[in-house]
Amino acid sequence: QVQLVESGGGLVQPGGSLRLSCAASGSIFSIRAMAWYRQAPGKQRELVADITSTSITDYEDYVKGRFTLSRGMNDRTVELQMNSLKPEDEAEYYCDVVGLWGRGTQVTVSS
Repeated sequence: QVQLVESGGGLVQPGGSLRLSCAASGSIFSIRAMAWYRQAPGKQRELVADITSTSITDYEDYVKGRFTLSRGMNDRTVELQMNSLKPEDEAEYYCDVVGLWGRGTQVTVSS
């Protein structure tokens, strides 16, 4: 009944920026709480940032000061603004809404 779609990934140079979006559709009324995860080849999926139902955000140390998680233009969309991207940020990014996952969007950081 609920579908999640991540978008906004792409290829950027180190120091560049991307804005990811997680859009929900179906029976869900709104995204109240969610988390962004990422997974690089050969590595475990790791938490990037999350937002509570009251819009309190938390970031892992390696993205603090560079990434910003926020509500989108409507209550079914959440965005992740990524600035000052590093090669270490290269991964498939996923959104998690109450245990539901999208297919992910690829972020590539290369010179």
